[in-house]
Amino acid sequence: MITVEHLTKCYGDFMAVSDLSFEIGEGHVYGFLGPNGAGKSTTMNIMTGCLSATEGKVKIGGCDIFEEPEKAKRLIGYLPEQPPLYMNETPAEYLRFVGRAKGLKGRELATQIGEVIEQTKIEDVKNRLIATLSKGYRQRVGIAQALLGNPKVIILDEPTVGLDPIQIIEIRDLIRQLGEKHTVILSSHILSEVQAICEKVLIIAHGKLQAFDSPENLETLLRSSNEIDFLTEAGKEETEEILSGISQITEWECSVQEEALSRVSVKVDHEKPREICRQLFFAFADRKKAILELSSRKANLEDVFIELTEGEALQEMPQEPAGKEAENEQRPAEKKEASEKTAESEVNADDSNMEA
Repeated sequence: MITVEHLTKCYGDFMAVSDLSFEIGEGHVYGFLGPNGAGKSTTMNIMTGCLSATEGKVKIGGCDIFEEPEKAKRLIGYLPEQPPLYMNETPAEYLRFVGRAKGLKGRELATQIGEVIEQTKIEDVKNRLIATLSKGYRQRVGIAQALLGNPKVIILDEPTVGLDPIQIIEIRDLIRQLGEKHTVILSSHILSEVQAICEKVLIIAHGKLQAFDSPENLETLLRSSNEIDFLTEAGKEETEEILSGISQITEWECSVQEEALSRVSVKVDHEKPREICRQLFFAFADRKKAILELSSRKANLEDVFIELTEGEALQEMPQEPAGKEAENEQRPAEKKEASEKTAESEVNADDSNMEA
């Protein structure tokens, strides 16, 4: 569904994205992770056609985003980090405008507006000014506009920012449902959220792809993926002697605690750390030395993220330089006015069928 080939974006001497390539299949939910300044937002803006690239290609459903922008953009629903809202309108009015701009009209427009309002649970506030809504509800309105037009690809940049815990759960459930019919790309700094929702994860740093796999596989491949911590009454020398007899233990750290107890942390080369725990228990029992505490820890997505991006002194991305591109950019109000003029001529005959 999405193909990115050798994508590069430079701002003067600063390279925000460097020779980035990946391919995303149809359906499912994909996580897009990286430290601040790693190139996530730049990549998403290029994929949605909001920003040009220095080099490379991006194809959405086989349509080149640069050579066939109208066809490609019809396949995309996008929620940027700052939702593109008009504060002096109600959600119903705003969604009606966005739907018209996407080419919807008549009964189809009214139906889709009703559906996205129900999906994002903004029925109670649809006729209130957006300026009076909480940040959480504004985020919901932003998600609703991304869903209009029934796009095949939905790109969400920090979609749960500002939501309360109950709203976060509801939006996560919505994203899972969307992944059954759409290709969803989710960017979030909440790693537990990505791990809970996404089936595959892309991690970038310094504009380069560091990993692309399922969260489970990334955890398995992590060098510190399995660790076992325990406290024993055996002394340090005896503990190390016992550990050296278990081949799956690759390295350990042992320190003497109060009352001559040994606190031990071991790393194991084994898919089932529980089996190593059993071996440790019986090995110390044979020496009549008790293990007083024993726990195994498996790496999570946060560990993977830190290990793949640690030591990255990421720079702040400079602003888009003023030039031909910047001069051609319209302010939101100007974009709205231009789009309304085009859309209004198409829907005058259908206004009687519209329902907010």
